[in-house]
Amino acid sequence: MEGFEKHSVPATREGLQSVSSTNGIYIFIGKGHVMYIGKSVNLKARLISHFENAKIDNKEAAIIQHSDTIEYIITDSELKALLLESELIQTHKPKYNARWMDDKSYIYVKVTVKDRYPKIYPVRREKDGVSQYFGPFPSIRSIEELLREIRRVFPFCTQKKLGKKPCFYSKIGLCNPCPSAIEQIEDEEERKKLTKQYRYNLRQIIRIFKGETDLVLKTLYKELKDLTKTESYEEALELRNRIFTMEHLIHDRLFVADVTQNYNQSDESTARLIALLKQYFPNLSSIKRVECYDISNFQQKDITASMVVFNEGIIDKKEYRRFKIKNEQIQSDFDAMDEVFRRRFRQSWQSPDLIVVDGGRPQVKRVLEVLDEIQVNIPLIGIAKHPDRLVIGIQGLPVNKPPVHNLGFNMIRSLRDESHRFAKKYHVLLRNKHLNII
Repeated sequence: MEGFEKHSVPATREGLQSVSSTNGIYIFIGKGHVMYIGKSVNLKARLISHFENAKIDNKEAAIIQHSDTIEYIITDSELKALLLESELIQTHKPKYNARWMDDKSYIYVKVTVKDRYPKIYPVRREKDGVSQYFGPFPSIRSIEELLREIRRVFPFCTQKKLGKKPCFYSKIGLCNPCPSAIEQIEDEEERKKLTKQYRYNLRQIIRIFKGETDLVLKTLYKELKDLTKTESYEEALELRNRIFTMEHLIHDRLFVADVTQNYNQSDESTARLIALLKQYFPNLSSIKRVECYDISNFQQKDITASMVVFNEGIIDKKEYRRFKIKNEQIQSDFDAMDEVFRRRFRQSWQSPDLIVVDGGRPQVKRVLEVLDEIQVNIPLIGIAKHPDRLVIGIQGLPVNKPPVHNLGFNMIRSLRDESHRFAKKYHVLLRNKHLNII
């Protein structure tokens, strides 16, 4: 984790004005001793929240009172911040990082590197003298989430004892190649080849925990290029999907927060969103209510839609709405959107300051036509994916792909994910009723 530039400011509210609003880790220092280490997707907002929380929390007050300097390091992803944070806590063992103890001891990732087929486990503090350890990490939940994502890119085995047949996880691609299956292969050359592939996966995982995520991604892209050259298109497609997962892990994935609720994050996100959109909507001066819509269907049956709402930058579940498409003749998501928006704006619900639809230019174009026909003049944007980008609902439908660390952009992405979850949940409920599952 070398090569990061460290910045330093006084541990005062005034000193926070020059701190960047981006990913990174921060270190409270008092008389040369490290008092507390944390991470955030918005360093400035998180540090301000420490000062706010100090008014009501004794631990926060003690951190502020005993610190004279705040050092911070900017990282280009939240994953790198998480890994750097764990490395620095391991090194300095700060007095006020007590919550990392998780009631018993620190949580680490253990890699049994000396085994023929190395395994990876989350463990409490231990040292067996032969395994490799990474951490500590903030909670068992955060490390399980991280390992679950990594396993989708580089499959690995979790069985402590090998069986006589492939394990369950090999059937769903999360243990591939499966050590139990490798051991049953009689062809020695094939067995060596698959063993080498398994150990290669483990080496890449170790590189990730060392913070070498850019090198890992570069390696994957090189493999993809080689597969394309040899016209191995099926393997290339599978690898491309793994690359998408890896990029999501590096740039988009959010892990468990390390401090109490940040009271300033929502305000900062809303402000960033206004700044992002004001060039397209000059009259947009306030965003209090945002509505996001998603269509869900299965083979054009049980078409449903969801409307999720952010108020003041915070999820407002009491305002969520579900739509079951009434017109049985509807055969497309575009027609479903038509019905949903006509029905929505016949209601007396509070009007949104911004409308978001899950989709790209075709979806935004259709919704614009509907809003124009029913004479609703509200800023509209779409969020397309692969990669995530905004489609602006004005003439020409311009596309904007903000930096992955832009809090306003990330707020829209969170809305999109929540609307998809909410719509899918309702759709599955209806489908299961038809299948007499419930």
